[in-house]
Amino acid sequence: MLNREQAGDIFDRIRKLSSADEVEVFFSGGRFALTRFANNTIHQNVAEDNAVISVRTVFGGRTARASSNRFDDESLRQVVRSSESLAKVQHPDPDLLPMPDAREAQADADNGNAGESARATPALPSRYFEATANITPELRAEGVAKIVRVAEKNKLTTAGVFSSAESFEGIFNSRGVAEWHAQTLAEISNTMLAPDSFGWQKANSPNVANLDAQTLAEIAAKKAIDSAHPREVPAGKYTAILEPAAVLDIVGFMFWDYAGMAILDQRSFLTGRIGTKLFGDNITITDDVRHPLQAGSPFDGEGMRRRRVELVENGVVKRVVYARATAARVKSSEFRDKVGPIAATGHGFLLPNEMGEMPVNIVFATVDNPRSVEQMIASTERGVLVTRFWYIREVEPFGKILTGMTRDGTFLIENGKISGGVRNFRFNESLIHMLSNVEAMSVPVRSCGEESFDMVVPSMKVNDFNFTEVTKF
Repeated sequence: MLNREQAGDIFDRIRKLSSADEVEVFFSGGRFALTRFANNTIHQNVAEDNAVISVRTVFGGRTARASSNRFDDESLRQVVRSSESLAKVQHPDPDLLPMPDAREAQADADNGNAGESARATPALPSRYFEATANITPELRAEGVAKIVRVAEKNKLTTAGVFSSAESFEGIFNSRGVAEWHAQTLAEISNTMLAPDSFGWQKANSPNVANLDAQTLAEIAAKKAIDSAHPREVPAGKYTAILEPAAVLDIVGFMFWDYAGMAILDQRSFLTGRIGTKLFGDNITITDDVRHPLQAGSPFDGEGMRRRRVELVENGVVKRVVYARATAARVKSSEFRDKVGPIAATGHGFLLPNEMGEMPVNIVFATVDNPRSVEQMIASTERGVLVTRFWYIREVEPFGKILTGMTRDGTFLIENGKISGGVRNFRFNESLIHMLSNVEAMSVPVRSCGEESFDMVVPSMKVNDFNFTEVTKF
């Protein structure tokens, strides 16, 4: 796998080949392997080892990039030539800033406006584990075997994946930025199928020791068994208990809006609402790459250090995140006095791009009196327990109304107990309404789903969740 020293050598070679005013090289890749199973049998094992460079050059406000996964002299010459040829025919971008130097990339943002300079920035927790990097096909097969044994014991059929990865990201530029990050990640997902019901569980972690294939399989199997012969109950507004994967997949649809570019484009549901109380008192959300349950690199697409940003405090929307150029634009826009602190926060994407930035390390704060899912169920007279959602789509952007369906374990709660499985629902629900009606939350955990990115989120007990239709399964 490519390391920092090798990347530095490649950058030096590229810099000598380039005649651009500025040059930047983004490195990404690693080793990825996956074992896939279905019908209680492994049917696929694949692996990939790759490294890619993305070269961005700048000529007088014109910029473009080109990519390659070959690092011999002629290939580097070609990728530099491609990037420079593309850059020279672009229209000048009046908002393009000079590339950051090392001091800017590492400095505290705007005298503390990012909420971080008043205290020392904590070190990034280790996200590289040898045990994860050294996972073999045999070890993944052993994990799958545990899942299959649970399925066969319960006369179920299982399908899913067990993957492992060792990856890197790095960025070097001609003004002295030189950042590198390596991490590992293992992931297990399994679905248990019964004749008329399903169960599902998924988890990932940089440290494979945090994953227990058998426990995940047993939870999924119990959901499939307990939801067998699902009843049809009428659609309507219910108390909904959402497990972490369900919370993650639905709330993930709002974080594209927590971006300066979204404010400038007036496509954010936060337009005119920053500084106002939008959610319940118990909702506090930060973006924090250094949280011990998070993953990912500590720098953005320009090499800027990612900073901890408080997005929501006790229901009040505090601010959004910014790439460097977006922050400069917002400071001179009509929105400058309406959006809270404005500063580059280290959340920009690779340039050039149309989207600007986005928070990608979401962490929900722990409430003072967290409740387990079991306690939430026990306190519910009548409600619905949701394992996860799928096929989520946005219906109305300013109200942040979403539609989607429940899946892989939906249960009716009666008199403080699960009384059995129910047919799945379609929902139409506003995230503003939902996050204003959270009665209880669990301790947040690292969670992953299928519709959004990984987050640290709790289970939630939500009042008056709007289920609009009943499905046939």
